[in-house]
Amino acid sequence: MGARIFTSNVDGQFQKAGWNDAQIRECHGSIHLLQCLNTCTEEEWEADGFNPVVDHAHCRLINEIPRCRNCGGVARPGILMFNDYGWLGNRMALQRTLEEMWLAKIFRAGAKVVVVEIGAGTAIPSVRNFGARIVEQSSARLIRINAREYVVHKESAIGIGLGALDALSRIEAAREATQDSSTGA
Repeated sequence: MGARIFTSNVDGQFQKAGWNDAQIRECHGSIHLLQCLNTCTEEEWEADGFNPVVDHAHCRLINEIPRCRNCGGVARPGILMFNDYGWLGNRMALQRTLEEMWLAKIFRAGAKVVVVEIGAGTAIPSVRNFGARIVEQSSARLIRINAREYVVHKESAIGIGLGALDALSRIEAAREATQDSSTGA
């Protein structure tokens, strides 16, 4: 039934890794989108033409700031910031709709669901809340991979106190060893 990504990251790394946009929900938006700071329009657009040049010593943008395509005012990143009432989030809303349709389909089919939560902490619990909701709505299993905050409180969950690469490498090695032993290789 496939796989999907739910991420609080705004950097587009899942797309760069080859995931299809239709399989991703970026709950905090994307740094690769712009919108009008004054919300003169509900439009969001790709930030492809904007390449920030930063004076890192003084934490300042050196080149021209991006402009709204509609009113010419300042454009801002299409990401949800703290206490942000101006974020449009149109793309994320579409992603949420696609995700809900997919979840409804797999729940109806009685598919076995595993939520693999990687690096999600408790300070900003967006990803943890999502995983908890899926586990509560279904018989899903949870695998929590987090070097520091890996504790789980359900029998249907596994907490792994490692970094992502180390944990995923060990899971893959265990999967391959199990597969080899079941095939007699």
